[in-house]
Amino acid sequence: MLGVALTLATGCGLFKGPVNASPSLRWWLFSNFGAGRLCPEMLQRSAALRMAPDPNAVGRLFPSSCQTTVNDAAQTVTLSFAGSGFAWTPVAGRIAFNVMASVEYRMDFYLADDAVYIYARPARTVLGPTFQVTSVENRLVNWAAQGPGGYLVNSFGGQIVSGELASGFTVVHADDGDAFALGILSPPARPAQPFNTSKGRYAIVNETSEVHTDQLDIAGPLTVASKDQALFVRLAVQGPPVDVLLIRRGTGDLWRQGLQNGLALGPPPEAPISTFSLTPGAELRQRFPLPPGQYYLAIDNSARVGSTNPPFSPLGTLGQNTAIVSMAVELGDADDDF
Repeated sequence: MLGVALTLATGCGLFKGPVNASPSLRWWLFSNFGAGRLCPEMLQRSAALRMAPDPNAVGRLFPSSCQTTVNDAAQTVTLSFAGSGFAWTPVAGRIAFNVMASVEYRMDFYLADDAVYIYARPARTVLGPTFQVTSVENRLVNWAAQGPGGYLVNSFGGQIVSGELASGFTVVHADDGDAFALGILSPPARPAQPFNTSKGRYAIVNETSEVHTDQLDIAGPLTVASKDQALFVRLAVQGPPVDVLLIRRGTGDLWRQGLQNGLALGPPPEAPISTFSLTPGAELRQRFPLPPGQYYLAIDNSARVGSTNPPFSPLGTLGQNTAIVSMAVELGDADDDF
């Protein structure tokens, strides 16, 4: 992990004072030990998309390529990436997109007592962004996505790049996992998360997602590195009951790519590893010992995939009957108690 590399590079916190007091030393450490981890970290997970100032995720970006360029003279890192994803918008329903951008950041970090705060402050947009809507669920408003002046291209595409990238971000690395937040957080502030996770396990996901009527959210990828590990899943829902599916990454990639290409929502192309219903009320906990590999956790708020049947509402396209799902997924030892 990026935070681990920086912590090790500073002698596990033995030199916090001198490091925090020296911008030139911090840049040397980051450029030599941290910059090379930016793309591997970005490519191994999806990014939750939010419409500011709402903290709930309404979609996800799945990066497919990434490059970094280090400028020692300016002490900046240029992050160039491309990817695809989906999100829910009022009236239009699910929209899918491809996006590409290149943004130059002034990178820095701070060694706090219990965490490493890694900062990315935007310096300039180098290239793009290019944002292409590939499918719109509601065909009646498909015209809105056409052309450079289209509503969806300007408003939603601008939200992703301006809100999620150009505003800068903070990554907080601690013993219990990494947490991401837009903007710059000063210690001891932490990004808002629905669950307090275990110090003995690593949190891969800890967030709240809006799953609208006839929609699907796919969280992950969730990496299990060795045969003696398990995924520890915690879930809670407000609103209608939903179906939860644990699936292989290959299955999830095929599933979401079909949706992004305009296919109607239906069951995944392969039977899930596990599926169960999540109903409003008490928090649900599940432990999944799994072979090494990558997985997704899918949340379905439709009558097309699992056993639940959400109530019909003519206002579903405007957000009625939305399931607000809080989820945490931690990686730990398979024989660990929950």
